[in-house]
Amino acid sequence: MSFMFGGRPQPSSAEKIAAAEAEIEMINGMVNRLNQSCTKKCIPPDYREADLNKGESVCLDRCVAKFFDVTMKVSEKMQTDQQKAGMGM
Repeated sequence: MSFMFGGRPQPSSAEKIAAAEAEIEMINGMVNRLNQSCTKKCIPPDYREADLNKGESVCLDRCVAKFFDVTMKVSEKMQTDQQKAGMGM
């Protein structure tokens, strides 16, 4: 009944499940891109040791931090652009 008073209708259970599945798929894709990108950049293809050395570990830490920083900035920019488009600016 909230739609009668200017509110948005509540999503159904199926819609909630579909939204949750889409979000999980998006996060899974992001983790895969992060893993692929940072592994390619920081870990040589010819493994010499079972554990990461200090240089590889530092490289991975920085790569992950940059990846999330860029992801957040892009997301914020897209939200701002979407809000501007919605306002007709």
